Amino acid sequence: MADGGALVGAVGFLDRLGVYDVVLPFLLVFTITFALLEKSKIFGLEEINGKEYPRRNLNAMAAFVIAFLVVASTNLVGAINRAVANMVLLLILSASFLLLVGSFTKPSEMKEGIFLEKKWRNFFMAIVFIAIIFIFLDAIRVNGQSWLEIAWGFMASNWSSSFVGVIILLVIIGGFMFFLSKDKGSTDEEES
Repeated sequence: MADGGALVGAVGFLDRLGVYDVVLPFLLVFTITFALLEKSKIFGLEEINGKEYPRRNLNAMAAFVIAFLVVASTNLVGAINRAVANMVLLLILSASFLLLVGSFTKPSEMKEGIFLEKKWRNFFMAIVFIAIIFIFLDAIRVNGQSWLEIAWGFMASNWSSSFVGVIILLVIIGGFMFFLSKDKGSTDEEES
């Protein structure tokens, strides 16, 4: 495989054309921003034939401008490219886990599919949420160093017994506040 073939050349051509650094990040940011503006109805509603709709023209223009501003910043485009690549890797790991679970499940138990119970689902959602936070901290760079590297360096250089005590105290207080504010009236059947 000296030259990689025609498809590798086509991908290289698209890269030189700027598809990965301009077009795809623009489309991603535009789509997500437009969808959020449509759902949140920030710019209000307009009435068409007796029905109310979000103001699509304002939503589209705001999403268009935001997407162009993001594409104009090479640092943001680089962070988006790194973050999306790592999130796809996380998605592939999740799908691989489900394949593994499915291979150990009886066919009679898979009539409606494989679903995690509420506690396991919440546990895995928390793990994925933490992983996404780490992905974004690693994707955002300042002077060639990611926020994750900066935070790790700070923790490594300031790790002392008082620092650990403060973190443990904050975790205990947060857990206590979560426990007290949790709604005890609902059952697992109602929430599922």
